[in-house]
Amino acid sequence: MADASFELIGAMMAALRANAAVAALVGTRIYDRVPERQDGTPNVPYPYISLGPDTMIPDDFDCIETEEVTIQWDIWTSGDGEAYGGVQCRKICGAVKKALHGAELNLPTHGLVSLQFELRRILDDPNPAISHGVMQFTAQIDLLE
Repeated sequence: MADASFELIGAMMAALRANAAVAALVGTRIYDRVPERQDGTPNVPYPYISLGPDTMIPDDFDCIETEEVTIQWDIWTSGDGEAYGGVQCRKICGAVKKALHGAELNLPTHGLVSLQFELRRILDDPNPAISHGVMQFTAQIDLLE
């Protein structure tokens, strides 16, 4: 049986890619691993969304095996106008929230009980031309056997 977080990430990524509002803002630039140049800097145009860290906490009760999985998505914008002031980053965060909060996603071998938006932060980046949004979603997953 596949790892629950692996299945959840795949389903979330598919939902983001299928969402018209998200696509209007970032196109197809949604990555689990951002392509990099030789020097380690991103080799994709802004704006884009990348997968951040995830955590898993076992949440078993009675005879039901469940997991609480938290997935982070990072939103990256840079450039002039709305991108420079962070407005574009906030718009993308809003579209990501609408696409995923409460979404009913199908997982291949597990059951998604709930998917909730938990946190949005806009962070300062060492490069003042870059806006960095952090979004966290928490899922309750039933480990079907």
